[in-house]
Amino acid sequence: MKLISWNVNGLRACLGKGFLDFFNAENADVFCLQETKMQPGQADLDLPGYEQYWNSAVRKGYSGTAVFTRIPPLSTAYGIGLPEHDGEGRAITLEFEDFYLVTVYTPNAQRELTRLDYRMEWEVAFRAYVKALDEKKPVVICGDLNVAHEEIDLKNPKPNRGNAGFTDEERQKLTELLASGFVDSFRALYPDAVGAYSWWSYMYHARANNAGWRIDYFLVSERLRGEIRDSRIRAEIFGSDHCPVELDLFQ
Repeated sequence: MKLISWNVNGLRACLGKGFLDFFNAENADVFCLQETKMQPGQADLDLPGYEQYWNSAVRKGYSGTAVFTRIPPLSTAYGIGLPEHDGEGRAITLEFEDFYLVTVYTPNAQRELTRLDYRMEWEVAFRAYVKALDEKKPVVICGDLNVAHEEIDLKNPKPNRGNAGFTDEERQKLTELLASGFVDSFRALYPDAVGAYSWWSYMYHARANNAGWRIDYFLVSERLRGEIRDSRIRAEIFGSDHCPVELDLFQ
């Protein structure tokens, strides 16, 4: 089973940068998007064989998630079940026979950490949400988690410590999420891989210099660890300031 996740930083813009060529070439079973920045009717997206699920922010042109799947889900849910967190279109859950799939676009702490307190509230609520799912059946979490977990996960850790995406608080919340029964699929297979990044600033030729951050993930329930066939960062794919990430399961 092949799953792909991509923060497209505006799907309408990404459609003009080769999105459909990549989508069609990959032939994924499930394709998850973050930061769609659109309502469903704002682009003509013809994806034969795929069901489409959208969770758009109330604020137009902001945030948003989508899932395209050729495996019909048993059930779907939008958000994480809390009104204070569900106006920005940040999560979609699809239930399949053997696991839940949650695609998520975690709130950014923002410059000067103006949204860090809210981010911490979100982290607690999201962890409780996926843990409750995990009590029913295994969970696959994918998306832009907006945090580089360890120093190996970004090019310049020392000058960035304390900045949004690399605060001690955000890193600790990911540590707590993993400790609650989840596995970082990429690090499970490639614990020492360096230079493996999924986001690059548009400034200072960051992508050309591979001065990036790994902030896009596939996490899986611990009991799915043995089902991980591969976990890949598709840095050769352009079209956004993020690249896609991929999870291949033996299922």
